[in-house]
Amino acid sequence: MAIIKPNNNTLSGITALPAGVGGKVLQVVSTTKTDTFTSQSTSYTDITGMSASITPASASNKVLVLVNLHCAINTDDRWHTYQLVRGSTAICIGDASGSRTQASTGSVRVTATGSANFVDEKTITFLDSPSSTSSTTYKLQGKCQSDSSPEFVINRPGQFPDASYITMTASTITLMEVAG
Repeated sequence: MAIIKPNNNTLSGITALPAGVGGKVLQVVSTTKTDTFTSQSTSYTDITGMSASITPASASNKVLVLVNLHCAINTDDRWHTYQLVRGSTAICIGDASGSRTQASTGSVRVTATGSANFVDEKTITFLDSPSSTSSTTYKLQGKCQSDSSPEFVINRPGQFPDASYITMTASTITLMEVAG
């Protein structure tokens, strides 16, 4: 396969793609979290291992963020929510509405015996415009309801007996730089 050198430049000398190639994936960065995380935080807190950084080649490029999250709560009839964050700014969240919680995704376990044994699979897909050529970190934060001391958990059910029906899962965050 021949290597094409546009305008007689070397590959290392190319700083931008020719016009008309918008939408091409330029780089992919991915993190897989296989261990578990638990928290009783009632305000958004970083989920250890659910972050990835990317350095866009051009400020006009976009970053496609793909999150696959396995989460649960250890108490029936309680909620847990998650937000996507770029740097320190929450992105891909719903509009403010009274005292309702803004989030990228969330879940409520309605009263049902054994519902804390479930693991929810949540996905977030967001095309971001960071407008930067600096290293940019995307991460996930979570929180849970404040009463009855619930605990949200990542990569396992809320209840955790040593039994074959308990699933141990993995979660991922993937970043794709897309030419603008």
